[in-house]
Formats: sequence, structure tokens, C-alpha cells
Amino acid sequence: MDASQNTTRRGFLKSSAALAGGALASRLTIGQVAHAAGSDIIRVGMIGCGGRNAGAAAQALTADSGARLAAMCDIFMDRVKGKRGILKKQKGDQVIVDDDHCFAGFDGYKHVIEASDVVVIANAAKFHPLHSMTAIQAGKHVFVEKPHGIDPAGVKLMQSAADLAKQKGLCIVSGLHSRYHTGYAETVKRIHDGAIGDVVAIEENFLRGPYGVIERKPGLSELQWQCSTQYHFRWLSGDDVPQSLVHNLDRSSWVMGNQVPAKCHGLGGRSSMVQLIYGDVFDHHSVVYEFANGVRVYAFCRTTNGCHNDSSSVVLGSKGKADILRCRISGETNWRWKDRCDPYQREHNVLFKAIRSGKPVNNGDYMARSTMITVMGQISCYTGKEVTWEQINKSDFCYPPRPEDCRDGMDPPSKAGAHGSYPVPKPGFTKMI
Repeated sequence: MDASQNTTRRGFLKSSAALAGGALASRLTIGQVAHAAGSDIIRVGMIGCGGRNAGAAAQALTADSGARLAAMCDIFMDRVKGKRGILKKQKGDQVIVDDDHCFAGFDGYKHVIEASDVVVIANAAKFHPLHSMTAIQAGKHVFVEKPHGIDPAGVKLMQSAADLAKQKGLCIVSGLHSRYHTGYAETVKRIHDGAIGDVVAIEENFLRGPYGVIERKPGLSELQWQCSTQYHFRWLSGDDVPQSLVHNLDRSSWVMGNQVPAKCHGLGGRSSMVQLIYGDVFDHHSVVYEFANGVRVYAFCRTTNGCHNDSSSVVLGSKGKADILRCRISGETNWRWKDRCDPYQREHNVLFKAIRSGKPVNNGDYMARSTMITVMGQISCYTGKEVTWEQINKSDFCYPPRPEDCRDGMDPPSKAGAHGSYPVPKPGFTKMI
């Protein structure tokens, strides 16, 4: 963007809004209006400047030569400017973010949305539904990382955002990348075609050491500290079933014809990762989901050092088994997919092609559903109770404070106890729904 274009940015935003309104009135999509306006530039905004969103932004710029990174925000300004420098080295002139379009704090997302045509969202999962809905309401396309909410209230808001995007002819693409992996898709198709017979059971594993553990930097407030290590605080991340098992459980639901489990029961707790740097989340979970036809999904995740690690999705059938992550089927039928696919890049290729063609892509049919399955399991682990699909969908439970009520300088809801660690839920005593 040259100097003359830069000075008229606000005017362009106003005219873009007017064009978007005209598009809706005439049943054109936002992408079609952009072509009608004669512009080949698609302005990209980053909400969140951690490692995952830096990757998503680079993939967005790779997907479309006319994409320009125009605005960025994070809780911390040093993250914003640090990632801007990294992306500038990677993507050169496609990064046009000036200092006036670097924003910090809880309200930074509003400014990024204003300055963008499409936003990539990968920050604390608590805010994914609110930020997605705000962008869709403003007429902007959205790529949003998993999970798509951390509690029933948030997941319902994400579903509403996806529904609104469909009404407005806008794109909303999910970071549940398994659906974009062509090898996984072929494996699931073969399962559906009967290659392993009837599905009997599914085992899902995501077992690893603690993720993103960092030491507390001197001078950080308690709020800043928790935001800097958000995966370890449940009010920000929702804990490990939504964070990690969401990919696995999305694949399970996919295998089951996009059905939902009728009920689940879970076990979980914190056994060894108890120091302050591990926050207030559990370090192990196991959830058993039961579908209406009797098929059970056995799902396990753990974030503990020095233990066996595994990442797998194994479908057991009456005539064989399928290993989805290895794209392999064995038994009466033996088959293996041998091609290659980068699903992270393909997500963005599909998104930008849809924007350019004026044929919106909307992943709302599975993104909220699969996330709610994980929320259901997480709450079962926390409470020790069986949770039904009907119960979780009737609930409006939200981890306080509500996303729209979060402010710079506020007191975080989780506080360390005198024993030297943050308190965690107590199964059998904690109530949530």
C-alpha cells in the first residue's frame, strides 16, 4: 500500500462497509463486491500473535498473492512487533502493518477487524466465539483456530456466528484441519464404504508432556502472567479435552457420520504437574463417549513428563481396523494412502479461493458440534458426573468472567492458594451444569 492509499484507509473502510451493505441487498457476496470494486488486495488481520497465529498468517499470505497483512493485535505489544518482524522477513512486501495498526490489550481485536477484510483468529480460546461473531457482524471473513469455545455459552455463540456468516454470504473456516487432510478424508470415506465392516469402537489418544510451559517474567501482573501462559488456565483455555482432544473427537464424529454422542463419563485430575507454572488445569483426562447405536469412543489426553506419548485415532471394525493418522486400513482389506498433504496450508487455500470466487465456504456444520463434544467431556471430568448431549446443550454455563467483560488490569478469576499452587476442580464436589 503506497502513501496515497494509506492516507485514505479510513475512507476505504467506510466505502467497503457501504459496498458490503449493497452486496447483501443485491444477494452478492462480499468476494464478488471486491471484484466489482476493482481491487485485487485482500487485507488480512491477525487477532493473537502467538506461534500458531503467526503460522496461520503466513499460510494466508501464501494462499493468495494479493493478500496483505494489514493489522495485528495481542495482549502484549512486544509479541505483536516481534511477530511482525518475523513475518516481514518471511513474506516481504505482503506485510504492510505500520505502527498505527499494531494493537495491544483486550480491545485490540476491534481495531484489527475494522482494518481488515479477513481475520485470522488464534488467541486464547475463550475469545474465539466473541471475536468471530464481531468480525462476521462487521462483514468480514474469518479463519478461527480450534477449539471453537471452551464452555456451552461460547460454543452456542460460535454456532450463531457460523449461521450469521451463511446468511451474509461470508466465509468462516475452522482450524480443525483433519477435514482438510486429503489422506484422512480418503481413509474416512473407505470406512464409510465398509472397508472395516461395522464400526465397533474408536480409541483416541493425545498423550504428551506439558505444552507451552514458560517461567514467569519479572514485572508481570497476575493477569499478564496468566495471559502469557493461557493454555494452563481453564478460564482462558478450557483445559486439555477442548484444547487437544478436539481434533481426535472431530475425527470420531466424522467417522460416525457426524453424529453426536448420547452421553459420556470422564475421569481426570492433577497428579504431578502441580507447580505454579502449570496453572489450574488437570494433567490427565479420560472420557468414554457412547453413541446411540452403542458404539463407544475411548478418549485419552495427558500432559505429564516422563510418560508414554502417543497421538492416534484408531477405528476398530468388525472386519478390520483403520489408523486415520497413518491413513492405513488393515484386516480383510489392506490399504495405505501414500500421497502428501499439508492441511494447514490447504485450509487457507480453500478460504481465499472461496473469497475470490464469491462462493463462500462455511465449516459451521461441524466446528461447533465437535467442540461441544469436548466441552461435554471436560465438564464430566471436572464434576465426576455423567453428562448427556441434551444436558450440555441446555446449559448456558460460562467460565467467568464473560469474554466481553474482560478488561485490561482486571483481577483474574484464578488465584494461587497458600499451599503454592492454583486450586483445581474437585470431581464429586464441583458443580457446573
